[in-house]
Amino acid sequence: MSLKDLLAEVDTFFENIIDEKQKIEVLNTFKKALHQHSPFSGEPVDCVLWIQSTALHPNDYNPNVMAPPEKKLLQRSLETDGYTQPVVVTACAKGYAIIDGFHRYSLGKSKPVLRKKLNGYLPVTLVTERNLKPADRIAATIRHNRARGKHHIAAMSAIVQDLYKLGWGDARISEELGMDADEVLRLKQISGLAELFQEKEYSEAWTVK
Repeated sequence: MSLKDLLAEVDTFFENIIDEKQKIEVLNTFKKALHQHSPFSGEPVDCVLWIQSTALHPNDYNPNVMAPPEKKLLQRSLETDGYTQPVVVTACAKGYAIIDGFHRYSLGKSKPVLRKKLNGYLPVTLVTERNLKPADRIAATIRHNRARGKHHIAAMSAIVQDLYKLGWGDARISEELGMDADEVLRLKQISGLAELFQEKEYSEAWTVK
């Protein structure tokens, strides 16, 4: 069968699907099948799926803060230019946990114009189909945020504290989040949690008032 014949078969196949939800499910199945044969199968963006927004779940640790003017501009962009970037997710017990793109998700789910335009769906790309451990999800989100140069200092301090409690040491936090040792130390100082420094040796220059 030639490529032309195959495409004709695909056209006929989709023309016979009347239900929109079923058509989207079939499209996603096709995309996953093509992704398996792609020379870029190792890249998440190679396979963008359309998933119902109700299946996506925000995280509670994201330190990325968007100012109202920027959020308004993002909404304008989504309404005018469409979604040029998918929401980055990973599989979780409840569906999909958001790694990056919370504001794209929030606007797409809450704004009537976008909700109607997308019929309740959002474009997503999976970092991985397997469930990531909490610390790995946090690290993936921070990497996305820091790559754009945006993160909230107080929230980042809380993130470092959480990773420490999840068993990550300074070296791993530094490597996974793209920080130097001094930055990790400063964020630990901001948290004010004494147990973060239980293995540190202090010089006599350290004083407590």
